[in-house]
Amino acid sequence: MSRPWPPGAVTGIGSLPGTDPVEAAALVFGELPDFPHLPELPARGPGAEMIGRAAALLVDLPVEIVPSGWRIAAHSGRDLRQARDLLSRDLDALEQQAAGYSGALKLQAAGPWTLAAGLELPSGHKLVTDHGAVRDLVASLAEGLRLHLADVASRVPGARLVLQLDEPSLPTVLGGRVPTPSGYGTVRSVDAAAVEQALGDVLAVAPEGGRAIHCCADDVPIPLLRSAGADAISVDAARLHRSDYDALGEAVEAGVSLWLGVVPTTATPGPLDALTQPIRTLWSELGFPTEQLASAIVPTPGCGFAGASPADVRRGLSRLRDCGRWLLDGGE
Repeated sequence: MSRPWPPGAVTGIGSLPGTDPVEAAALVFGELPDFPHLPELPARGPGAEMIGRAAALLVDLPVEIVPSGWRIAAHSGRDLRQARDLLSRDLDALEQQAAGYSGALKLQAAGPWTLAAGLELPSGHKLVTDHGAVRDLVASLAEGLRLHLADVASRVPGARLVLQLDEPSLPTVLGGRVPTPSGYGTVRSVDAAAVEQALGDVLAVAPEGGRAIHCCADDVPIPLLRSAGADAISVDAARLHRSDYDALGEAVEAGVSLWLGVVPTTATPGPLDALTQPIRTLWSELGFPTEQLASAIVPTPGCGFAGASPADVRRGLSRLRDCGRWLLDGGE
């Protein structure tokens, strides 16, 4: 399968510090020229963070902010208008910086299960507890992302679009660990087949070859993500265990790209050798030829950079580019 990004490409996960979308877009296109992404700036407040940003994409499913977080609402209001306005500003900044750009361009959004675990029903219970509400959410998110991709395609005609679904809550949903409103109990686990179906339904709106799922939690269900139709699986290398290697090897053998988070987001990045070590270790264990490294692996930060200092972000992105060159050199 042809990939939208070139061998040796590196990319970010999504979030950055700061509040200026023009500055953030300029940073991304300057530091990640082969595989830039639409920046997310959660420091701007409600509507700019992961749940609110994805809620701004939903079609015919309005939301509002309550003391406990985002909740399904009867009609659109100020909170939703603010979230959509922030996204619109980000897209305007992207269009400005991407003028004349041709190549891979990544968009990120919270996936259906992280949204279902984060949004509340009007009753105060998590949306994930209501199967009918989950079906409506999946359909709404899929349609919203379809429109979002079409909008960006019209703004950046030379872009080969990649959609990344962020699913940090997925292991919690599968493990039955989503807390109830009281905080004293947890929501029943969701069947893996239902999880897979919903992910596949949302991923299907993205171009073939450009469907990615990111999960920076422990216990990433790698086979499930692959079965759902992910062309790329994005994980934090520091959270991988040897027990994950068989599933990762099967994914690579099937043509799935591995996006490995090798740059720390809570500390100053170390030397290049420290960042490439997880890649070397994994590739050695999997036993694939080094010639496949640059086409199979995409180095990324471990997760979003929202909590990092601007200086560490720049150092981290510079280290990522070094990792990309190292891959093109055959891991030498």
